[in-house]
Amino acid sequence: MLRPVSKTAQLLYSTILITLISLICWFLSPVAGYRVVAFILLVTVSLVSLGVDILPGLWAAFLTALIWDFFFIPPRFTLQVGATEDLILLLMYFVVATTSAIFTYRIRKMEKKSRERQEKEHTLKLYNTLFNSLSHELRTPIAAIIAATDNLQQSRNLTPENKYELISEIAKASFRLNRQVDNLLSMSRLEAGFIHPAADWCDITELLYHTVQQLEELQGPQRISINVNPSIPLCRIDRGLLEQVLTNLLINAITHGHSPASVDITAACHADLLEIVIDDNGPGFDPKDIAKAFDPFFRAQHSKTGGTGLGLSIVKGFVESMHGRVHLENRQGGGSSFTIAIPVETSYLKNLKNE
Repeated sequence: MLRPVSKTAQLLYSTILITLISLICWFLSPVAGYRVVAFILLVTVSLVSLGVDILPGLWAAFLTALIWDFFFIPPRFTLQVGATEDLILLLMYFVVATTSAIFTYRIRKMEKKSRERQEKEHTLKLYNTLFNSLSHELRTPIAAIIAATDNLQQSRNLTPENKYELISEIAKASFRLNRQVDNLLSMSRLEAGFIHPAADWCDITELLYHTVQQLEELQGPQRISINVNPSIPLCRIDRGLLEQVLTNLLINAITHGHSPASVDITAACHADLLEIVIDDNGPGFDPKDIAKAFDPFFRAQHSKTGGTGLGLSIVKGFVESMHGRVHLENRQGGGSSFTIAIPVETSYLKNLKNE
C-alpha cells in the first residue's frame, strides 16, 4: 500500500511542477502571449489540486498568480500592473484559481467519503452473508453430533448396525464442521499473507486416490473416476495445500452436481507444469457469474442451501500461492470444468538421489 504524501512533500512537488510549467511558458510567451500563459497556469492549478490537499492547492493558486504577474504581465519583473484591464484579469485569475483549488478538494473529499461508505456497506454485506451462512453451516453439524450422541447415551438396546449408523453420522458431521473451520482459518491466512508453501516430493497419483478415499469414507461412495497419465513423474509441491484444493473442488462438484453426482479427475504433467482437471455433471455456471465464482462469499443463484462461499476463493488463493492458476469454464455437454495449472519441479524415481 502506498503511503500518503505529507503536506510538506505536496508543497514541494507543487512548486517544482509549477516552476517547470512556468519555464515552458516563458519560452512560449513571445508567440502565445501572456493571456494564454494565464490559461496554461490555471490548468496547472486544476491538475495540481487533483492530487493534493487544500493547502498545497491554495499555494499553487497563489504562486501561479505571483509568477504570472512578475514574469509575464507588462511591465515584467515587477509586481506592478501597468494596465487596469490586466489588473482586473489578475484579480479574476486569482479568484478563479483559488475557487478551482477549493472546489476540486471538496469534490475529492466527497468522492472519498462516498467510496468509504460503499466499502463499509460492502464489508457489512459480506459479514452478514458469512454470519448467516455460519449460523447454518456450524449449527447443523453440531446439532447432528448432539442428537447422535444423545441417542448413543440414552438408548441401551441399540443394535450394532444402529450404533454404526450413529457413529457414522457423528463422523460426517465432525468432518463438515472441521471443513468449515478449516475454510475460515485458511481464508484468514490468505488475507493476512501467511501462506508459505513448503514444497516436497509428492506422488500425484497417490495423492488423488488418497483424497478421494478420505472423502468417500466420510460422505459415502461417490461416482468419481481418476485418469492419470501413467508417465506422470513425482512433483515437488506443497502436498497439504494441493490436497485442500482438491478436497474443496470435489466437495463443490458433489454438492452442486446432479444426483447422483459424477466427477472426472484428469491429471498430467507437461514440461514441468502440473495440470489437474476436475469435471462434474452439475448445472454449470451462469456465464456472467464465472468471473465472480472465486470471490469470497460468492454463491450462485442455483446453489443449494448451505455453504459459506469460501471454498472456491480458498482454491484460487492456495493455487496462486504456489504460483499457479485456476480456470473455470462450462462444459459443452453440461456441468463445469475446473483446471488447475501449477509449475513444479519434476523427477522420476531413477533420478532421485538421497530423497
